[in-house]
Amino acid sequence: MRPAAVCFDLDGLMFNTEHVFFRAGGILLAKRQREMTIEVMNVIIGRRPEESFKLLVAHLGLDDEPMELLHESRLIFDEMLQTELEPMPGLFDLLDRIEALGLPKGVATSSPRKYLLSLLDRFDLRDRFPLTLAAEDVTQGKPHPEIYLKAASHFGISPDAMLVLEDSAAGTKAAVTAGAFAVSVPHEFTAGHDFTGAKRIIRGLSDPWLLNEVLPVSS
Repeated sequence: MRPAAVCFDLDGLMFNTEHVFFRAGGILLAKRQREMTIEVMNVIIGRRPEESFKLLVAHLGLDDEPMELLHESRLIFDEMLQTELEPMPGLFDLLDRIEALGLPKGVATSSPRKYLLSLLDRFDLRDRFPLTLAAEDVTQGKPHPEIYLKAASHFGISPDAMLVLEDSAAGTKAAVTAGAFAVSVPHEFTAGHDFTGAKRIIRGLSDPWLLNEVLPVSS
């Protein structure tokens, strides 16, 4: 498959934010005599924040209002991001490769737009992504395919001509259901997810198959 465009997820795919969130969540839940585990992460990962925290409260049987818990979580998370945010290995080389091929690219995330742009700006990446789709841009979040159907429409291509890189089950399902060429890139918190329908599961953004088979640079 030679894609006509590439669409990235954000959290856990481009940046180590899921790893930071896991530690922040540990602080948040310890105050409530609960523990942050991979099982808990699996309940919430890949979804819009409001949906995630409703699921979190229900899953753990908390007395907190979901939006209040979300607000408290963001305060802890944002403080930790100041010192712990890092791009995922291989990100910049992959962006260089895509640009060398002249392919349009975008980001499609379940996170809010303000947050998305703040992360891109931290690494001077905003101008490298002409298309940015965030939680506010869709009525139905992942795993619904709306965001990826919208991305393909923006690029003016059929979804099956769009390479989508995702790290979670919810995101992969959204891409697969949209009909995109979905490639899953799990990390330690999503390694056990169901990636049914993905064309391939790879170990990272510098995976040789991705670079040499899907995005080869002609000699």
